[in-house]
Amino acid sequence: MEGDVPRTRLQPRQVRIVRKLRVTVEGGSDHGATATGDAIAIGSSSDNGLAIADPAVSRYHLELRRGADGIAVVDLGSSNGTWIGGVRVERALVPAGTRLRIGDTTLAVDDGGQTVAPPTAETPAIPELVGESDAIREVGRLVHKLARVDSSVLINGETGSGKEVVARALHEASPRRAHELVVVDCGSLPATLISSILFGHEKGSFTGADQRRIGAFERASGGTILLDEIGELPLEVQPSLLGVLERRQFTRVGGAQAITTDVRVLAATHRDLRAEVNAGRFRADLYYRLAVAKIAIPPLRERLEDLEPLARHFATRLTGRADLGPLTGMLTALRSHPWTGNVRELRNVVEAAVVMGEVDLGDGVARTVGAPTDQPIATYRDARAAAIQQFETEYLRDLVERSGGNASEAARIARMDRPYLLTLLRKHGLRS
Repeated sequence: MEGDVPRTRLQPRQVRIVRKLRVTVEGGSDHGATATGDAIAIGSSSDNGLAIADPAVSRYHLELRRGADGIAVVDLGSSNGTWIGGVRVERALVPAGTRLRIGDTTLAVDDGGQTVAPPTAETPAIPELVGESDAIREVGRLVHKLARVDSSVLINGETGSGKEVVARALHEASPRRAHELVVVDCGSLPATLISSILFGHEKGSFTGADQRRIGAFERASGGTILLDEIGELPLEVQPSLLGVLERRQFTRVGGAQAITTDVRVLAATHRDLRAEVNAGRFRADLYYRLAVAKIAIPPLRERLEDLEPLARHFATRLTGRADLGPLTGMLTALRSHPWTGNVRELRNVVEAAVVMGEVDLGDGVARTVGAPTDQPIATYRDARAAAIQQFETEYLRDLVERSGGNASEAARIARMDRPYLLTLLRKHGLRS
C-alpha cells in the first residue's frame, strides 16, 4: 500500500534563497494585473491565483508551475485553449519571457526574481511521513496546520504518491482521532450502490436490501471520512454529497428521517478536478466545498532526495536492520528511474530486492542483488517478526478497506473474533 512510511520529525532549516515566477496581464480587460508564486492558477473563477474577467477565459483555464528547467504551462481543459503564437498547447515547458494568449487576454510569463524564504519552524512529529525534501516538509507543515481545523481538505497526487497516508496523518493529528477514519473508494464502487455505501439504506429499499445498512457518513460520526478517488464519483451522485456538506444532514436510501452527521470530510484524487469542472464531469459547487483547503503531493520523481530515506525505511521494515540491505550500491540506478508508480512502486522494488534477491526497474533487465558481505544477516526470530509485522499491516489495511471500516464486518470476512481483531487494529495504528 502507499502508506508504509514511518513517523518523522521535520527539523528547522536554514534561510534559503528561492526563485518565483511572475505572470502579468499585458493585453485585455485586466491589463496590469499580476501574480507571483511557485505555481499560479489562472481563470475566471475568483479562487484562482490570477482571476481574469475575460468572458472567453474558462473558469479554470491554465496553471503555471516553476521548475528547474523552465516554466511548465498546463492547460486545464479550457474551452478556447492556451496559445503560444499560433500554436495551441496543452502542456509545454517554456522559458521566462514567453507570451501566452488565453481568450482575448495576453499574458507575459517571467522570472519573479529571488526571495528569501524564512527558516521552517520545527513541526511536531507527523505519523507515517518520511522524507527530507522541501516538498514533503511543506506537506507536513500543512498537515500540522490543517489538523487543528475542521474544514474539508482536497488531497491531490498521482497514484501511489501517498494520498491516504496524508489523510490518515490529518485524522490522527486532529481532535477527532478518538473516532473512526472511514475510507470510501469512490473509484471501485458500482454507481448503483454508491448512495447506499455513503448514506446507508433501509430494509426493502431496493432488491437485495434484506436489512438496514449503516452508511459511511453514519459510521464516521464524530470522526473523519475520506472520499478516495473523488474524481470518479458519478455526476448523478454529486448533488447528494453536496447536500450533506452544506446541511450536515442526509437520509438513508429508502428512508424518510433526516440524520444529522458530525464528520470531517477529506477527499483525495489523482485527477485535476478543475479540469473535470471545465469538462462538466464534476460540479463546480461541490469542488468549492471539497477544496476549502488543498494539499498537493509531488510525485517521487520530483523529490528524489526522499528516495533514499524511503528505501531505507522499507528495507528496515522487512529486514529489521536500519540500512538499505541488498539495495546498497543501487542508489544511482534507483535515482535515474522515472518512478511512474511513485512511493508504492518503490516499496514494491525494495520488497522484491529483499524477498526475491532481484530488482526489475521495468527496462527488461533483472538485476540480481544480495545482502552486503559486511552486513550480518538478521536472526531467524527477527526476520520472522519483521515478516509477520509486514503481513499483518498489509492484510489489516486491506481488510479495513474491504469492510468499509466496519469492525464487525471485518471480523466476519476474516473469520476472526472481533475483540482480537480490534487488538490487532490498535497494535498497527488502524484504530484508536
